[in-house]
Parts: sequence; C-alpha cells; structure tokens
Amino acid sequence: MGRCIHCRKEGTEISEPLGICLSCIREHFPAVKDHLAAVHGRSRRMYSLPPGIPREQGVTCPGCANACGIPKEGKGYCGVRENHQGRLMHLGGIPARGLLFWYFDPLPTNCVADWVCSGHRAQGCKNLAVFYHSCTFDCLFCQNWQFREPFQGQPVSSEELAGRVDDRTHCICYFGGDPSSQMPHAIKASRLALKKKKDLRICWETNGNLTRPFLKEMLRIALESGGCIKFDLKTGSEALSLALCGVSNRQVKKNFAWLAGSISARPDPSLLIASTLMVPGYVDEEEVHGIAEFIAALNPDIPYSLLAFHPQFLMKDLPVTSRFQARACLKAAREAGLKNVQVGNIHLIQDDL
Repeated sequence: MGRCIHCRKEGTEISEPLGICLSCIREHFPAVKDHLAAVHGRSRRMYSLPPGIPREQGVTCPGCANACGIPKEGKGYCGVRENHQGRLMHLGGIPARGLLFWYFDPLPTNCVADWVCSGHRAQGCKNLAVFYHSCTFDCLFCQNWQFREPFQGQPVSSEELAGRVDDRTHCICYFGGDPSSQMPHAIKASRLALKKKKDLRICWETNGNLTRPFLKEMLRIALESGGCIKFDLKTGSEALSLALCGVSNRQVKKNFAWLAGSISARPDPSLLIASTLMVPGYVDEEEVHGIAEFIAALNPDIPYSLLAFHPQFLMKDLPVTSRFQARACLKAAREAGLKNVQVGNIHLIQDDL
C-alpha cells in the first residue's frame, strides 16, 4: 500500500518508492516535480550514473536527444560517455567498442512486432538479439533494469557482431537498455551484416530518444532490409514521462511523427510499430487514449501493442496489469481511432482476455 506524499491518498496502485499518485502528477506537477527528480537522482546514484541530464559548460555530447553538457571528469546521462580533460571519451557505442550482450533467439519469438512482421513466418530461422548495456531514459518501471549494473562482459566490435550472422539468421533486433545510446556501433554493425547476408532484416526497438541524423540512418537501414522500427511510447504527457522516465518525451513524439511520414515507402510489412507498457496506477486508459489519438492522427493503420506490466525495478511494489485495465486500454486505443491494436504479454495477465 503506497501513499502519495502530496495529497496523502493511499492505494495499491501508488508506488511507494515514487511517492506520488497519478492525479497529482497530472494536476499538480509543478508542486511535485522536485520530489520526482530527487527519486530519479537517488535511483541513478545507486549505479554511479548522473542524477539528471548534465547541463554543464563542459563537453556537449551529440550522441542522443539528451544533448548532455558533461562536466570535467563527469559522465553523460547514459553512462557511456565521459569528459576526460575536456575531451569526449567513448566507453562504448563506437564501432570498435559496443557494450552489449547478444544471443540467438529461435523464431517465432516474443517480439513486440511479432504479430505484424515477417519473423513469425520464418520457421526454423533465428533472430540475432542485441541487448545494449546502456539507456538514455531512466524508467522506474524498467523491465530490463539490469543494464544499470556495471558491464561484466567484453566489448564487442561492430565487425565481431556482424560476424555472428549466419545462413539461418533471419533478422537482427537491437534493444536493451536502448540502442539510442550506442547508435554508431549499431549502424556500422548493420551495414557490415547486410554486406554479408543480403536477405537480412534489421529491426530496432527503442525509446525513440534519438537525434535526427541517427534516426534517418535507422530509417534507411530498416527500409533497405525489410526490417521495422518499434517505438516504445511510454507515456502521452510530458509530465508523466518526466515522472516515470526522468526524461521529456517531446523529441520522441517529434521523431515518431517524422517516421510516420515514411510509412507509405513500405506499408507491408509494417515499417513503424508502437507499444506502451500498461503500468498499473500510472499508464491508464486515459493515458493510452492520448497516445493512441496521437498515433491515429498520423496514420490510423500504425500497429499498436499494449504490453502487460510485470513488477520490476523501483516499481516492483505494483501489481501486474489486470484484465480490467487491459480491456479498458484496448477499448480506449480503438476508440481513439487506431485500427490495428493488440494486447501483448497476455501470459502475465491472470485471466484470459
């Protein structure tokens, strides 16, 4: 049972580590934003990451939309770049050095886009899954929060990663963490892999917090290879994005809208797919309706996957997504005008949909 420190309301769908209810985030954000920033700061210091996006008069990092101003001997928000004596140093994310783990996943697999991509028909083939060990967001509900821990593996070059592609590799999927923090590495690996195997699909699963040059290259590779781009639209409102993810979603929405303009270049299989995690007490049907309305205004045929939540990281005190919430969110997305909506991770929901 959590309690909101602002309105004193109690409930099972108020996360105690966050300490603020959804109503107060929506209606009283200026009054609670400092507390929310402090929650993120504490969670990040546990893993030696900057408490917030650095805005110092140091080295400016062009790696993602956060555009960190990294102070001397400090780190960028993702933890992959540092200011060493006034120079931007890359701990990872460059072609020679990717901080990642990779593995083969037999197809069909539990992919956000499985229901609309070619992978579900590629029986006997496999996906090269690439988990980047860094991220440009700080989601308190993160389902893959382990990327925050110190990297225990050996850096993998783009050449080494591309070399793992074999005759049975149907696709490469970059996720994490998030590829947005290590795009030069992913782009180089993709180009090398496509030279090795022409009929290889390259897919991206991302929070969308990218700079436009990297986004353009991501689009180019997806179009050329027959792959897709999966945006995790975590929230609709900026206030809730700052509360749950520590970072604004303004650039994410701009990027998604820009990509939507290229859908006609290859409508089948779907080029652009959206997903949202239905976090109990926070990402409700009202939030989903707003996200779906945003998507539908761009193109009502964009596939949208609503994902069931499993208690993780700082929000492990919340329940799993309920059958009631899933149905309400599904209805809200359809009423907002989307034609292609599904609920994923239904095995996490106790009752059948």
